[in-house]
Amino acid sequence: MMNDAFFVQQSANKDSPKKTKDQQKKKKKKKRSGSKKKMTLEQVHASKCVHEWVFLDHQSSPLASSGSSVGDDFGVVQKSHTRFAEKMVFELHSHSICSDGFLSPSKVVERAHGNGVKVLALTDHDTMSGIPEALEAARRFGIKIIPGVEISTIFSPRGESESEEPVHILAYYSSCGPTRFEELENFLANIRDGRYLRAKNIVSKLNNLKLPLKWEQVAKIAGKGVAPGRLHVARAMVEAGYVENLKQAFSRYLYDGGPAYSTGSEPLAEVAVKLICDTRGLAVLAHPWALKNPVAIIRRLKDAGLHGIEVYRSDGKLEAYSDLADTYGLVKLGGSDFHGRGGQSESNLGSVNLPVLAMHDFLKLARPIWCSAIRDILRSYAEEPSDTKLERIVRFGKTRIFKGGVPLSCDKDLIDLCLSSWLTNEERQNVEFEDIKLKISHISINQGGIQVPIKSK
Repeated sequence: MMNDAFFVQQSANKDSPKKTKDQQKKKKKKKRSGSKKKMTLEQVHASKCVHEWVFLDHQSSPLASSGSSVGDDFGVVQKSHTRFAEKMVFELHSHSICSDGFLSPSKVVERAHGNGVKVLALTDHDTMSGIPEALEAARRFGIKIIPGVEISTIFSPRGESESEEPVHILAYYSSCGPTRFEELENFLANIRDGRYLRAKNIVSKLNNLKLPLKWEQVAKIAGKGVAPGRLHVARAMVEAGYVENLKQAFSRYLYDGGPAYSTGSEPLAEVAVKLICDTRGLAVLAHPWALKNPVAIIRRLKDAGLHGIEVYRSDGKLEAYSDLADTYGLVKLGGSDFHGRGGQSESNLGSVNLPVLAMHDFLKLARPIWCSAIRDILRSYAEEPSDTKLERIVRFGKTRIFKGGVPLSCDKDLIDLCLSSWLTNEERQNVEFEDIKLKISHISINQGGIQVPIKSK
């Protein structure tokens, strides 16, 4: 027998539906507002440290007025006694047209700004060529850029129980960029060359499958100087009418091990991780949920120096990979993997809620590494100044050497400006940095090149 309360409720809804809906809305609103929790002392401290780094290059950080103390675990602090009221949204995985994205680096930055992102890592596949343009756009929108790259690698089995599979490693660098830049660039260039061969092999396989796709169309979609990827081939397939959409191109032909799948000249995953570490970057395993054998891969890459893995997605934290991160002592990160292709299937920039504690763990690990990279790059310039080294210093930084054609003092206008936007006061007050600054103070920058003043005897 049905419960009588059911009929009573139905009758009430029929007589005054508007009143009931209003009451339900108020009830839900009250429930939501009451669900906010005070931040723990650990979260307050983490938020303060993260905020300090995010707004390093601001003369005055946005501070909140005094008031009640409420917040959550996602970098949102509202009118608290910590005084840090800015919501800090991190986007740590994004792509532009410099690899297989649909938007230019400046448009990616603009979109990120519109979505409230405060820190953006541009992580194009096997190239850092989009970083300068992203930085230029970031100056206009007040966004902090983490120079990054997503490196295509291969996991090669050591036993019969394991199978070879592609693995992507995210690398995050300081505002001064990687040390041993030329070595890293050559490493990435070899991968890009392999991507051309791989794409041509894919087109050849599609032709053998009675899909006469033309290489010229793939190259045109990729754009001049861009190493083609599977997404470019998929877009060409859609334009040619061989598949209805990108998803169908991958599910039928281009998936890992699919009938048109091909590998390039990808390095071993552990070799890439080691190089990232050697060039003072943080190595993070991208989308581990796409791997067939994540445990074996994580175990081996941890031995090579892996720092973290992606755990957070737009739909929340994946507990299985969070547990793996705990087991192997890895930081937990995540990003949207934004490409700008549109549609409901793609996560938007800034859609991944990274807990402030996760970002604090990331920065605690990253900042000493990045600090050493900045020190080494500046020291190299101080000891043997050259235009090339100076260009490297400002290549990834939010600093211009010249303004209006007027020569600037390297010590006052360049190095101090760079360091103030890259490092905290505590990090800058290092004996080694003071020594480097002293040496650089004797170097003057002119528009025509470096000049080292001769001291009078």
